Amino acid sequence: MLWFLVPHIAAMLIWTASLFYLPTLIIGSITHKSLVYEPRDRFDSIPRFMFTHIATPAALVAIIAGTWVFIVNQTVDTWLIAKLTLVAALAVCHTLVGLMILRSETDNGKSVVGWCRFLMLVVALLMCAIFWLVLAKPDMEQLL
Repeated sequence: MLWFLVPHIAAMLIWTASLFYLPTLIIGSITHKSLVYEPRDRFDSIPRFMFTHIATPAALVAIIAGTWVFIVNQTVDTWLIAKLTLVAALAVCHTLVGLMILRSETDNGKSVVGWCRFLMLVVALLMCAIFWLVLAKPDMEQLL
């Protein structure tokens, strides 16, 4: 089981860290003022590269390795169901970050800044809740 747990934890850390950092990159790419204006391909940006080459593969590895840990361990506890619910919310945030990248590349990006800050807050809260659930493994039946 350790062979599946180590890639799961590493990929989960990379995924959540990149989801936390990507809104900052989006805001920086929108508000960046340069003295040199040269035409560039608007669909070739650092946030898009990080989303497609770092965050999305890390998300896939985290989900696949986590599924294998779940299958090998045959764990069906309430804390795990709660964790999977939070991971699903994190996947929704992942999709919303991709949408923010598209909106920042096609629009002027002013309306994206507030949503990026909100996404950073939601991702931080989800990260803390997921890690707490995994480390504490609370007895959810007593909490309900």
